[in-house]
Parts: sequence; structure tokens; C-alpha cells
Amino acid sequence: MTNPQPLRVGMVGYAFMGAAHSHAWRTAPRFFDLPLAPELTAVAGRNTEGVRAAASKYGWASTETDWRRLIERDDIDLIDICTPGNTHAEIAIAALEAGKHVLCEKPLANSVEEAEKMTLVAQAAAERGVFSMCGFSYRRTPALALAKRMVDDGRLGEIRHVRAQYLQDWLSDADAPLTWRLDKAKSGSGSLGDIGAHSIDAAQWITGLNITGVSALLETFVKERPVGGDFVGLGGHGGAGGPRGPVTVDDAALFTARFERKHDDGADAGPRGSGTSGPIGIFEATRFALGRKNAMRLELNGTKGSLSFDFEDMNSLQFYDAALEPDAGFRKIMVTEPSHPYTANWWPTGHGLGYEHGFTHQVVDLVTAISAGEQPSPSFADALQVQKVLAAVETSAGNASRWQNL
Repeated sequence: MTNPQPLRVGMVGYAFMGAAHSHAWRTAPRFFDLPLAPELTAVAGRNTEGVRAAASKYGWASTETDWRRLIERDDIDLIDICTPGNTHAEIAIAALEAGKHVLCEKPLANSVEEAEKMTLVAQAAAERGVFSMCGFSYRRTPALALAKRMVDDGRLGEIRHVRAQYLQDWLSDADAPLTWRLDKAKSGSGSLGDIGAHSIDAAQWITGLNITGVSALLETFVKERPVGGDFVGLGGHGGAGGPRGPVTVDDAALFTARFERKHDDGADAGPRGSGTSGPIGIFEATRFALGRKNAMRLELNGTKGSLSFDFEDMNSLQFYDAALEPDAGFRKIMVTEPSHPYTANWWPTGHGLGYEHGFTHQVVDLVTAISAGEQPSPSFADALQVQKVLAAVETSAGNASRWQNL
């Protein structure tokens, strides 16, 4: 493809997610033939020195200290939101109403009400050819994308069980300092929204079925943490002395779930949350699982077979075909073949990919959809469904794990 038109990007935020997104915008056009050419036009952050250092390090052409200036600029086509959840709605709505495409990190917002407003604005913008997408990047892991293909092809038959875990241990130290991720006003929730949202999205996306009801338990193991310190994002340690502040989010989330069931014609087979309408699921998210660094796990059991995935072994997928191997267990599929999703544009067979590649694939799919005038996936409406599950989990946990219909 020769001389594609530019897609000029303005990014808000430059920490952990900002670094991952910057890498993706730079890398995608170097390995994939994109219909538009991403340009790292400007990055915004409140700290002048910090944002300038980030722009130099990650390759952004200019900086702003107010995200509103990005939206006002005529030389920016897309706003990439990499900030805490309490800022997502204001930035995304302003950008879409100004005619800018939007990529917004997950979870979409800090409440269902905010997510609903964002979705309405996004749907109106799409009618004008202005598109938005929520950044559930694990969808772009080749092994999970292959799992989605296999489920769609009927390889598992009718899904009966969904098991999802997201296990980390970076908060296990009770003296790790307080950060925005532990402040409900900024983050919305703790392990539930931070990592559990990925499991919810992946489970609904791969099965093609929405969750219709939950029964949940939330727990905060460490009620107070040191204020300040050099603990940023993931990793790091703080001291035991000094003032401590309250942790206002969950450290761990557990919930059971009921999924909807679809007829062959795609219609819902039963009332939502009816207890007979579809597969059952169990979900767990924690940042206190010592020894688990980024174990995002998903297992599906169907009438014809099973699939199992663990991000700590992200280049493989475990598959059991009951018809071909009735007396054997799972077999391992190395997801590095050119026939597998995304992998043909990278390395020779057997040479695995890493965490950052999911963000690159996200850029590829977003740019391709925008160029085609099509709604990218996951849409804000898809992300709203995840937000409703998060809210239902919190409501159930606050009512002694009582069953909560969505």
C-alpha cells in the first residue's frame, strides 16, 4: 500500500498504558499494511516536565498540559484515552462531539450511568462517521482470538461451563503505598474493574453470550496503606512508617454468573437471569495471589470439547476434542502459525509474541475499521455491558451475595 492518508493521534496520559499504546501506534504500521498511517502528533499530561520526557521517550511530536487543547487542535483526528477511569467520560464525550475518533482504555467508565452517556454519544457520532472503541486488548492475543474462532466454528458445541481467573500478586505487600488504583473515586473499583473486567469481556466475547445475573463476594485484605512513596503502577515497595490512608476498593472479587442462551436463530432462549437460560460461570480476580504475575486464565467446557488458556503461557492454547480423543486429555496448540490470528505478520513459526503485541493488534483493527467506515469492536456498547456486570457484582456483594439480575 502506497502513501496512505495520515491518522493523527493525540494521547491523554503517558504512564503504564500510555507507554503500551505509544509502542503500538509506532509499531503497527511497520509490521502491517494499514489503510491509514498513524502519526504520533501530541501527548497530553498535567506535569510539564513529565509529559515532555514521555514525548521524547515514546516518539510524540508535541505536548499539551491540558487534554482540552488536544481536542481543540485541527491537526488531530483521534483521541487515545489512557487515564484513570474517573476522567474517561468527560474526555471521550468531548472528543466525539468535536468529531474526533476515540480509543478509550477499559473499564469504559466508573459507573453504568457514565458508560450509558458515553455509549449514546458514541452511537450518535458513528452515524456521522466518527468511531470509538474500548481497549480490551486481550481480545487481540492470538491464542484467545483462535479460541474465539474455534467456538464460532462449533468445535466446542454448546457451552456449559465458563471458568475465568485473573491472578496477580503485586499488591501482596501490605506496606505498598496507596495509589490511584486503590482509590474508588479515581478507579471505580479494585481488582474487579482493573483486571476482572478483562475476564468478563473475554468470556462474553468468546462465547458470544452476555452475562445475565451474578452472585458475588468482594474482599479488601489491607484496609490502609502508606501515603506517598515511589510505588507507581505495577511493582515497587513502600515503607511501613509514616501516615496511612484508607483503601476504598476491593482487593479480591469472586462471583458466579449465568449466561444467556441463544436459539439457533440468535434469539434469546429465555428470560434474562431466569436460571435455565444458559451456561454457568465462575470468576475470580485478585492482586494478592502470591506467585501469580499475570495469570489471566479462561476455560470453556462444551458438549463437544473444551478450551483452556493462561496468559502466563500466552502463545499456546489447550484444546480437548471429545470425538477425536475420548480417552486422552488436552493437547497443546502452539499459536504461532501463519494461519492463526495476527501471527503471519510477525516472526517465523514457533517464535512467540508478547504482552505488547495485543496493543499493536488493537491499533491494526481500529485503524482498519475507521478506514472502512465500520464500527470497531469492542464498541462502547460492548463495554457498557461489561460495566453493567461490574455494577451487578458490587450490588450483589453489598447484599450478602444475593443473586443480582442485570
